[in-house]
Amino acid sequence: MSLSEHELYSDEIHPIDIVESLAEHYDWEFDRVGDDQIAMAVEGQWKTYSITLAWSGHDEILRMIVTFDMDPPAARRPELFEALNAANDSCWTGAFSYWEEQKLMVFKYGLVLSGGQVASSDQINTLISNGVSASERFYPAFQLATWGEEPVARAMQVAIAEAYGRA
Repeated sequence: MSLSEHELYSDEIHPIDIVESLAEHYDWEFDRVGDDQIAMAVEGQWKTYSITLAWSGHDEILRMIVTFDMDPPAARRPELFEALNAANDSCWTGAFSYWEEQKLMVFKYGLVLSGGQVASSDQINTLISNGVSASERFYPAFQLATWGEEPVARAMQVAIAEAYGRA
């Protein structure tokens, strides 16, 4: 049974209320920053990802930002930006950017809910899962391209290669 089947439905469900329910369900650390914003910490294989979701009623968009620390050597920043472009070419939803001043890698996505649409918990859960999955998928490639000094094409092979078979 999906998580959404456990919720009470109405036209007045606020997207951030749904996110808070998901955070409680998965026992993620979270802070309800305001009525329209929540910040969470989600543990991944490589990092603990900081995830912020914010609702803009004016734009009718639920915006998600996934961040993780990254402070590559200055001499390797061009390779980082090349790897970012390659990663973004491979992402169907969302995009990576680098916030140099904060030394953060950022994955952003906006879920458009125009016309009074209401997001389900399954949609929001998928949104969060996709953000974490993209970050997990490309983190090793970003590391190899910057600290490992691998050529970007070779570093991206780590992220693009699919594993087959069983362990």
